[in-house]
Amino acid sequence: MSLLLQLRYPTVSQLVVSARALAAHRPSLCTLRQVGVSRAGRPLHLLSVGHAGRAVLVVAGAHANEPTGGSTLLALAERVVRERELRTDTSWHFFLCADPDGASLHVTPAPRSLLDYHLGFFRPAAEEQPEWSPSVLPPDRLPPETLALTSVIDELRPYLQVTLHGTDLGGSWVQLTKDIPGLAEPFAKSAAQLHIPVETGASDAAGWSASGPGVHVMPSPGAGAAYPSMPDDARQSTWYRTHLYGGLTAVVEVPMWASDLVDDPAPHPAPAAAIRRLARRLLRDGLEVERVLRDAQSSLEGVDGPLLRAAKWALDLVPGLAADWMHTPPADNTMAYVGSVDAFGRRLPLRAAAMLLRVLQETDDRAAPRLERLVAAWSNAFAERFRARWVPLEHQVEHQSRTVVLAALHARDRAA
Repeated sequence: MSLLLQLRYPTVSQLVVSARALAAHRPSLCTLRQVGVSRAGRPLHLLSVGHAGRAVLVVAGAHANEPTGGSTLLALAERVVRERELRTDTSWHFFLCADPDGASLHVTPAPRSLLDYHLGFFRPAAEEQPEWSPSVLPPDRLPPETLALTSVIDELRPYLQVTLHGTDLGGSWVQLTKDIPGLAEPFAKSAAQLHIPVETGASDAAGWSASGPGVHVMPSPGAGAAYPSMPDDARQSTWYRTHLYGGLTAVVEVPMWASDLVDDPAPHPAPAAAIRRLARRLLRDGLEVERVLRDAQSSLEGVDGPLLRAAKWALDLVPGLAADWMHTPPADNTMAYVGSVDAFGRRLPLRAAAMLLRVLQETDDRAAPRLERLVAAWSNAFAERFRARWVPLEHQVEHQSRTVVLAALHARDRAA
């Protein structure tokens, strides 16, 4: 039976057990080894399939709140073992989970609703994220997870790194550090077959060029950022490490809940005015969470865990991002882009509120019920506004897996 069918969103320990079983089943083809430890001492593992010198590196678990990547990684590893042609001149390497500490704190492995998802939500501050930390920290302060990942990249020198990401609600899109000609058409075809919308105006890729719908190419390091206030910059992340060896990185995003509002390429009638309204709502919602945090200060005396740090980090982003939206011309004038900005503006205060709620529930603070009502109301409004529909996990995994294989094949042709 497929490992994917046995597991829903696998825990890190389940990933390791499954990878170990695969390596034991095909010992001449597969190896599993430890490549580092997390800040909390959890082991970091790499599963390798094949022995060719040309390498593809697949990374899962860079963001704790994006659990589909673990299931996709298992499905991909099985497929590479099964399909000899995928490893004829390419070895495949699977970094099982880039942030096992974070994964231990995100506790909604099979959510039934956006509210379920947020009641167990965790996403660390940027400096504690393995891929993002180089964009906000000096080299001597990088966390061990980042150092392990960059060491693997330096060892393998992959022509392609694929990092498996996801979004709670929206569509699918791909971010590339260099273009992969020919990827956009089969990517869109796969999404359509599985009834997954393509997020054509993703706010994460605001201002970037597109080689096709939903396939965005990151700007050069010298280009200006669409949101100047954001402290982290993708161009300083581990995604660009592959460029040292002539390679590139593809970030493959897939939604847990789909919304058909994020793939509409029609022009918005008044994008600037709409985004200013979204900025005002972002400020209002952020202030509401700030008030709860301020009122709970006495019960948070001496508390400094990752949940509280992450909640404060998210709240700190709100004023600058709102100012960006207020005073910077829209990077895109489509309905899809305004919808993506709308979703982004809902996520930031909602995630801060959800993580703060978990902290307050541990401290028995009287503000917890108030915050719980807020998280419920915002989660339900988010789902209703975007007409959220669950994407079966099998479809999430199939689309993400297909896109990885397509990227590997097209990037190989590009590098040849």
